[in-house]
Amino acid sequence: MRTNDLAPTRLPDRLRDTQRLLFIAKHAKWTGGLHSEDGNHALYHRETREILEGLGIPLLVADNYADLFTRPDADFVFPLLNRGGFYNSEMLLPLLCNRLGLPYVGASPIVRGLSDDKHLTKLEAAARDIPTAPWSLFRRGAPVDASRCPPAKRWVIKPNNSSASWGIRDAHDRIELAQAIAEIHALDHDAIVEPFIDGSDVEVPVITIDGEPAMLPMMIFEQADPSHLRTYQEKRDLVDRSQKYSLKLFDDAEIGARLIEYTRAMAEVFRPFDYGRFEFRVDFATGEIRLLEVNLNCNLWSEKVFGRAAIAAGFTQADLIETIVSESMIRQLVGFARRDAA
Repeated sequence: MRTNDLAPTRLPDRLRDTQRLLFIAKHAKWTGGLHSEDGNHALYHRETREILEGLGIPLLVADNYADLFTRPDADFVFPLLNRGGFYNSEMLLPLLCNRLGLPYVGASPIVRGLSDDKHLTKLEAAARDIPTAPWSLFRRGAPVDASRCPPAKRWVIKPNNSSASWGIRDAHDRIELAQAIAEIHALDHDAIVEPFIDGSDVEVPVITIDGEPAMLPMMIFEQADPSHLRTYQEKRDLVDRSQKYSLKLFDDAEIGARLIEYTRAMAEVFRPFDYGRFEFRVDFATGEIRLLEVNLNCNLWSEKVFGRAAIAAGFTQADLIETIVSESMIRQLVGFARRDAA
């Protein structure tokens, strides 16, 4: 996996001149600031739309699944309508594209589902001897026996399919634990339970360069208190979190070398996926690393992991978006053997 000397991929003229791109996201038509519920996600979608408008390719903009119930006036889709407010919504847009025979940025529906299901991702990691915290899964409708959760002084309970820590909570005894599982089920989600691990999250962003996975510089959400549980409200900038953690470049060479090997192995599980974020929890007091999850079609906003890592790699935000779209188009519309002729 390439980790340095990365250069942006430009959209070939033959694709710019012949393809029409559909950008579909919840806030694709947003023109304001922070959203009252989704916070900076609206800014992210607005920023991405504005960059796509500058690519010089005919652009259509949509913000609803229904826009793909029939074939749109487009040849290629950039789908960011990932969280639709219903269970397993992560898979719907690529499924709709497949139904219409439209190529799109990102992994196939079954692979999106594999990464979105934290339990299945952890099974893939365990099969490759990549360390991950012990866990228990509680599917909705199945019996709940909190005693089968791994022993811990503190547990983290979250929806098995979610992003940005939506629905996350913790528990300190098995009564609280059972209640937290019930609360997740009441949200119409399966629940996954893990022991809480002190430390900070190290994020490994991966894109595609020349048809191969390439790693942007690693970032760390460095926590002032290693025991702090990061929340959805913090991640969406709906509350002040400036004193709790900060996003920085990660520069620990020894731990970084291990993370490269773990990420290389996990990336092979999901190829081709165009872009994704591989998340690890690092306890710097012990040096232990644990895979948390894999987020394909993750947040690309300039103020988050991908945008900051792209700058560190010498990319602008526009370079990042163009590279992701271009590599995906070349992969599906031109093909590896014809890249040079593109």
